[in-house]
Amino acid sequence: MAIDMEAMLAKIQDRQWALADIDWEAPGAETIRPEFRPKLKAFMTDLCWIENIGARGFAALAKKAPDPTIAEIYRYFHAEEQRHANAELALMKRWGMLEEGEVPKPNVNIRLAIEWLDAYSDDMPLSVLGTVIPMLEVALDGALLKFLLDSVQDPVCHQVFEKINNDESRHIAVDFEVLEMIGNASARRLAIEFVGRLATPGLILGALMYVPLLNRIRNEMAGMGMDAERLYNAVKRFQQLGERGERTPRVPAYKLLRRHGGWVVNPRHPYQLLANSMVWLSDFYPKALLRPMPAWSKELTHNPAA
Repeated sequence: MAIDMEAMLAKIQDRQWALADIDWEAPGAETIRPEFRPKLKAFMTDLCWIENIGARGFAALAKKAPDPTIAEIYRYFHAEEQRHANAELALMKRWGMLEEGEVPKPNVNIRLAIEWLDAYSDDMPLSVLGTVIPMLEVALDGALLKFLLDSVQDPVCHQVFEKINNDESRHIAVDFEVLEMIGNASARRLAIEFVGRLATPGLILGALMYVPLLNRIRNEMAGMGMDAERLYNAVKRFQQLGERGERTPRVPAYKLLRRHGGWVVNPRHPYQLLANSMVWLSDFYPKALLRPMPAWSKELTHNPAA
């Protein structure tokens, strides 16, 4: 059944929340084990920057939305992803992982993703960006966030991520509804748009950024103890949600990311040699070639009033 986007927009507007709604001084911060803190800080740093990337993605999607209502929904999603990133920073501050005003630095793969988004995301067609964003959201919702909640007993963390998960569930519902709309185009139009973009610098550079970014995150999560089955189930959910629609499987970008997701979660696939080599090489990327961080990436704050 198609989603009533006007009703969805009203629900989104009604379910807004703020960092100030959370009691950041409540008991529970002491439940974080000292030996777990370094890995948890690295995990949370990646998570908050991925949310920041998601915010920029939704800002780009708002410019190419199929109608004004969906554009407004995307603008709310942009703000919500930014709020998620700030809430995750506030948790890090609560756990004593950040100094006053400190914002943790993104790893090189996230820096490159930020550069790519700043340079190319506004020019990406809806069918490409509208497929990548739900893939990242399903992975976050289905694997990373659930793994975090299984690993951390702090009740404030669970309160925060209950709100984040509720937001993400609405994001995913809209994401796949829009993919279904995209799939309504003729096969010829979908193929021309996809093939026409396949050899563009933006998409080539996007693939070179996307492959090591996913594998670095996958490897870091495995290092924290996340089992491969959890990530496999998240990717399988992306496939299942897409195949609920009649027309989503017709979208070439969906077909490609569905196949790629299977490679990412299979530790025995030859793809891992390529992807992990790209992760290794990215560590040698010359810092002098990294561009200054764009203004939109500097909105992170752990201030509860945000």
